[in-house]
Amino acid sequence: MTLPTDAQRLFHGRGGVYPGSEPWALDWYPPVLLLTCYQPVSEAELAPIQAALTARWAELMPDQPLNLVFQHRDEVRADTRLLCGAVPDPHVVSEQGAQFKVHLMRGFNHGLFLDMAEGRRWVREHVAQASATNPRFKALNLFAYTCAFSVVAMQAGARQVINVDMAAGALSIGKQNHHLNGITSDVSFLPHDIFSSWGKINRSGPYDLIILDPPTYQKGSFVAEKDYARLMRRLPDLLMPGGHALLCLNSPKLGPAFLQDLMAVEAPELSFVERVANPAAFADVSSDRALKVLVYQAPDLA
Repeated sequence: MTLPTDAQRLFHGRGGVYPGSEPWALDWYPPVLLLTCYQPVSEAELAPIQAALTARWAELMPDQPLNLVFQHRDEVRADTRLLCGAVPDPHVVSEQGAQFKVHLMRGFNHGLFLDMAEGRRWVREHVAQASATNPRFKALNLFAYTCAFSVVAMQAGARQVINVDMAAGALSIGKQNHHLNGITSDVSFLPHDIFSSWGKINRSGPYDLIILDPPTYQKGSFVAEKDYARLMRRLPDLLMPGGHALLCLNSPKLGPAFLQDLMAVEAPELSFVERVANPAAFADVSSDRALKVLVYQAPDLA
């Protein structure tokens, strides 16, 4: 274990690379370690892990107290508690030069998905390159959550980003993230169910980049197997000629072929460009099971 400056995953048991440790994950949200278990665990099982982390921390940071949060979670709920130390309030972490507000003590999600770090890196590099010759570069960030993609795109030189999410609370944190990074204009936040109406989104287009990062399954709002196709068929009309779409899917049950086959049916004019690699810390014995981040491009004008 090393302790970098940026937030990132330190141990990824869920990838199956470490047999017997599949339920466990360890994340670093400086200055806090977050230990997560995806199956029930007894105090007797937890105690030696906490002891090992305490001992290792004493070697790495002998002059600093250990801040350790534990979360047990399943598909229904998450139980979170502080095992030792403290959690800053507000708690702000960094990634690739950007600042993000996180909240480890409540909810399933913590404000920043660490597995999407390379997706954000791709957006940063792509927007920086494209905006050098296109000063009016515009991006649409669907299922924006706390708007990390938007922060990165604006830092990289985008002229405008429109963030859309049903959760007004998540967008409120997104606004705070933009202010943390000194971004105070040219960003929109729409608390909106895209399936109820595409009017606002259509009127603000077309877009040079569209980011789609929906939940795999969220009852009442999005189910990937039936709803992803509804997003894809909108892309040709929403993209600028030569524009790009970043499609994300985090489902162990659906491989990249699920997205590629759907795109071939729903938006065949878009061409596959690449699959963005996941962070090394998220190594998985099956690339089909791991996070999928695929890049597509609309045709240029003839």
